[in-house]
Amino acid sequence: MSHGVETGHDAPGPGPSIPSSALADTVLERLTALYPAVADPGRARSAAAYMKHVAPFLGIPTPGRRALSRAVLEGTARPEEADCAAIALRCWSLPEREYQYFAADYLRRHVARCSPGFVPVLRHLVSTVPWWDTVDVLAAHVAGPLVAADGALRQEMDAWIEDDDLWIVRTALLHQLRYKQDTDTGRLFGYCLRQAGHPDFFIRKAIGWCLREYAKTDPQAVRDFVDGASGRLSPLSVREATKHL
Repeated sequence: MSHGVETGHDAPGPGPSIPSSALADTVLERLTALYPAVADPGRARSAAAYMKHVAPFLGIPTPGRRALSRAVLEGTARPEEADCAAIALRCWSLPEREYQYFAADYLRRHVARCSPGFVPVLRHLVSTVPWWDTVDVLAAHVAGPLVAADGALRQEMDAWIEDDDLWIVRTALLHQLRYKQDTDTGRLFGYCLRQAGHPDFFIRKAIGWCLREYAKTDPQAVRDFVDGASGRLSPLSVREATKHL
């Protein structure tokens, strides 16, 4: 039996239901005991300010948080997709940002356990309490591998690039970030052109970033694209795309 997800601050709606998962029960029990025990209120205030107060923080530095995460997961079984969904959704329902970092790292590690059926959960995570710190990990390390594993999901990305939610758009732009020679250049360049006039900094920056990353694989293709599209791309996008050319 599943129950509705408790959504975080700025959540877009009730979201997917949380599957029952004994593994998630164990992980969340350990996580919510170990993380708060080392909270640092001063560091938490600084982290929240740096992240524009998108969410409260516990104030755990990354190396310490990852060490705690290893302790949380010690001896736990390899998850199924339902476990991944339950852990991620339950972490996203907690207020402090470090829980979402834990979930994003967990999904990055276990994305191969997930099928195209995970996409509604991914969309909820991308669009709930969204900021670059979680969205970029989900784009490159969760959306990207899911699409690579099932080419039919390219059509999902074709829909996401047209979405009204800028973070869904950013995910579509960045999902091929690690594809290198397997990049679908038609989609990469097409997505960049489709959103070239987007007014938001985070989209213009993402256009430049995905082009800059692909330039490490095929610099001439990116140079030719930028030259041909220079009148449409924003100066920020062009500057980012050509940084290492």
